[in-house]
Amino acid sequence: MSEVACHSGPTESATDSKEVPAVEVVPPIKSASQLKKEAKKKDKLDKFKAKQEKQSTAEKKPKAAEKIVPKKEEKVAATYDIPTPDGEKKDILCPLPDSYSPKYVEAAWYTWWEKLGVFKPEYNAPGGDISKPNPKGQFVMCIPPPNVTGTLHLGHALTNAVEDTLVRWHRMRGETSLWNPGCDHAGIATQVVVEKKLWKEQKQTRHDIGREKFIQMAWQWKEEKGDTIYNQLKTLGSSLDWDRACFTMDPKLSKAVTEAFVRLHEDGAIYRSNRLVNWSCTLKSAISDIEVDKKELPGRTLLPVPGYTEKVEFGVLVSFAYQIEGEDEEIVVATTRIETMLGDTAIAVHPSDERYKHLHGKMAAHPFCDRWIPIVTDEFVDMAFGTGAVKITPAHDHNDYDVGKRHNLPFITIIDDLGNITAEGGPFKSMKRFDARKAVLQALMEKGLYRDTKDNPMVVPICSRSKDVIEPLLKAQWYVDCGDMASQAAEAVRQKELKIVPDMHEKTWFNWLDNIRDWCISRQLWWGHRIPCYFITIADGSFPAGDDIDNKYWVSGRTETEALEKAAARFAVSPSAITLRQDEDVLDTWFSSALFPFSIFGWPDQTQELSAFYPGTLLETGHDIIFFWVARMVMFGLKLMGKLPFKEVYLHAMVRDAHGRKMSKSLGNVIDPVDVIHGITLEGLYQQLEMGNLDPREIQRAKAGQKADYPTGIPECGTDALRFALLAYTAQGRDINLDVNRVQGYRFFCNKLWNANKFALMGLGNDFKPESTAQLSGAERPMDLWILSRLAAAADSCNDGFAAYDFPAVTTAIYNFWLYDLCDVYLEYLKPVFRGDDQQRAAASRSVLYTCLDVALRLISPFMPFISEELYQRLPRRSTNCPPSICVTAYPEATECVWRDKALEEKVTFVLSIVGTIRSLCSDYFLTSKQAADVYLKCSDASTQDAVRVFADLVMTLTNSHTVTTMVSEQPPEGCAISTVSDLCVVHLLLKGLIDPVKEEAKLQSKKTKLDVQRQQLHTSTQVANYELKVPEQVRSSNTEKLQQLDNEIVKLGEALETIAKML
Repeated sequence: MSEVACHSGPTESATDSKEVPAVEVVPPIKSASQLKKEAKKKDKLDKFKAKQEKQSTAEKKPKAAEKIVPKKEEKVAATYDIPTPDGEKKDILCPLPDSYSPKYVEAAWYTWWEKLGVFKPEYNAPGGDISKPNPKGQFVMCIPPPNVTGTLHLGHALTNAVEDTLVRWHRMRGETSLWNPGCDHAGIATQVVVEKKLWKEQKQTRHDIGREKFIQMAWQWKEEKGDTIYNQLKTLGSSLDWDRACFTMDPKLSKAVTEAFVRLHEDGAIYRSNRLVNWSCTLKSAISDIEVDKKELPGRTLLPVPGYTEKVEFGVLVSFAYQIEGEDEEIVVATTRIETMLGDTAIAVHPSDERYKHLHGKMAAHPFCDRWIPIVTDEFVDMAFGTGAVKITPAHDHNDYDVGKRHNLPFITIIDDLGNITAEGGPFKSMKRFDARKAVLQALMEKGLYRDTKDNPMVVPICSRSKDVIEPLLKAQWYVDCGDMASQAAEAVRQKELKIVPDMHEKTWFNWLDNIRDWCISRQLWWGHRIPCYFITIADGSFPAGDDIDNKYWVSGRTETEALEKAAARFAVSPSAITLRQDEDVLDTWFSSALFPFSIFGWPDQTQELSAFYPGTLLETGHDIIFFWVARMVMFGLKLMGKLPFKEVYLHAMVRDAHGRKMSKSLGNVIDPVDVIHGITLEGLYQQLEMGNLDPREIQRAKAGQKADYPTGIPECGTDALRFALLAYTAQGRDINLDVNRVQGYRFFCNKLWNANKFALMGLGNDFKPESTAQLSGAERPMDLWILSRLAAAADSCNDGFAAYDFPAVTTAIYNFWLYDLCDVYLEYLKPVFRGDDQQRAAASRSVLYTCLDVALRLISPFMPFISEELYQRLPRRSTNCPPSICVTAYPEATECVWRDKALEEKVTFVLSIVGTIRSLCSDYFLTSKQAADVYLKCSDASTQDAVRVFADLVMTLTNSHTVTTMVSEQPPEGCAISTVSDLCVVHLLLKGLIDPVKEEAKLQSKKTKLDVQRQQLHTSTQVANYELKVPEQVRSSNTEKLQQLDNEIVKLGEALETIAKML
């Protein structure tokens, strides 16, 4: 800005024109501090007046015409608007847009791939016949079937990115490749959603409309919403064989479920028993362990429970006393669930506990129910915990259940299916269980039996679907005897017949299978596979009525007719004398999921697909369901098929948010991958929350979380960037902390690919025709050979990484080649080559450049299918019989990429370190790209000079130098900045004539002074008393690192100043 001159008009006198006689007044003597204050005040006043005068003058001056700055037009991302019917090939004759646009790139390709049939195993099968062995191999994998009524989140996106990348790699290797899609009927999840919909729209429950109509409504919901996930998968580029898509309640898969149940039941592996289950009073159903969230409490906590207006107290240990029969003595016990004392049938003590030996075998009086309870001895009791005496409620606690079985105790159910106290609860009958909690406590106080309440850290089991507190209830259910099957599954891993990657998960595998409990497969639902078992009632009076838990009175059948015939044969009576009642319950969803690897191919029918594709190759999923799904597939595969369902299991890490938190709707960190692909505003994220089923209070919490993480929403990143980011994050560990905003960094990488290919295509020219194979002409220069060597290294790393499921190694190799080797070095090196007159040299480089693009696009294709296809289609082909798509073009392997030259790479690495040193010197002295300096490279010996001289043109190009001179014994001219590369080479950068030494000295001195002050301040902060104790280690480490950086910068500035001083 130009300076504005300030001036003022004539100063008016502070008095009249008439003179007033002066009166001499002797001022009081002021102290030094008063004088200082007055001087400061006057100085401020003078500054204020000067400012006012300056403003006044500026206002009087005529205003210069305002400069009109034309508004920058906002760049609108390119879109593909050429009419292209689904399945037709995208127009690749139109010019590429100026910059990368995901919307443009991702248009039209997917439906074309589908029409080509490249996602089908028949594409690579010999003669299109899947029954014929493929000499290149076979790869079969089934998708972990997502819930049909759900939507995918970033955890699912990781699963599908991993699986699609793997199947694309195998497909490009020429293997017969099948990735089979499917959806799970998700019994509880779907029923909950449909029941909510029914109540919201009609104010009716499922019982109001009946089972048949409710199931029809659930099917209608599935038809309406079932395509959501499939559309998301297509958006992610998932190359699934959609013609083979399966749903776990399709007739084909339902037939397999019935067959499996009947076979296992006939074999005795499925049986009926009365045992404790995880009961959700809200759902009125047993639920699996995976549907139970374990909420850890540090102590007393009030939790909301469905059906209660007030929060319920948890996390406390209540102590109370039982009176010993016939004795003036009591025994004190403690419990976290005081209401369950209504079902106590014993008090257990350790047999070695001296405090209670005199009470062994005695009885205690129940204060509310008309019964006596025995004092039993059991070694499970921890003498050191509490009083060493434990109340036993066999019908409502898993540990107590085992004690009850050992001591043949009565099992008294005091809580019913709705969560109310039964008649066995005496005066508390019909109370809701947590209302009874308060009432029982009050009654104990009134009877003088209450002793105290203490905080108690504990885990409360919560139903993940209904948010209700799980109640262990005794129920007659169907169970799978897992003993033998689990042993075989564990042995398969021990004998290395089944490989688990990473192997750290083997410990979990063995721990669960070696200590397995029988699996409860009954669910009190309507949506699902109804259990094909029937209770037998015989009209012939010679047979007693059967009991519900008596397995003799239950018969299974593929049809009711088959079941009737079995029942008649079992009791040797006429079928007409028998009445059958089918069990109302449905099977646990995991039962049908455990059959998935072979039910999708038509089992129990011996189909061509079953013969061709079972067993599969790989099972890929998250480690959190290793036993709920993976182990059960192995168990059922061995039991029903006699073969393992797959050879390897790859378990990826779990996706958490950038803060390491588990994905949770209430935290607002559950992100739809489509929103990352297309972008979404913060308001759009809010709207999604409001359309869900969250509690209003949770919505506000979730909104706050979204605003903190995505204050401006989520930028458009595109499918390719999201996939690449997810796989780059994938480490063989347990958790991935994914920052969605970092995905945008890979979108910028896509833009780099785009620009590199645009430049390369211009360099190749419209008339370029590649050789039929990648071969050297002999005219290649060292840098041409170097880039081919780096390309071969990248190909090796990719194939090794794929084989080891080390995806970060693959993405790193690809990223480094494109960005650091090709873009940063080779393309820059080529610019003067293509502008030069040496046509033979340019032709050789063009051929090498084409090979780089061809191979590197194929390397990245499994990760980034859209941009790789878009760019690959713009390249000329080596021959007319090349595959139509990059998806089915051969993946680069060692036999193709034979150009590795490690010795050459070492030489170029050394030369690039020289380039880095020169660039650093230019930065230190603030040289711009327009100031081309002369560079002198003083080498330690002639051999080093010869090696460096070969790459002088590379150094000159990459550093924008005027000249590059190598020398050994000669001396560089005066006025050079000096920096050592290594003991082999020292860089001398001629500054004389390029800079004003006086100005540069002032600039450098100013910067050094500022750094000196910063260093002194930081150093002083580290010298405070008790620094090592008071300051956290992380902060101390950071301070040490900053001090080191400041010291290095100050040293460099000192050296620069010394150099400048020689030029003055």
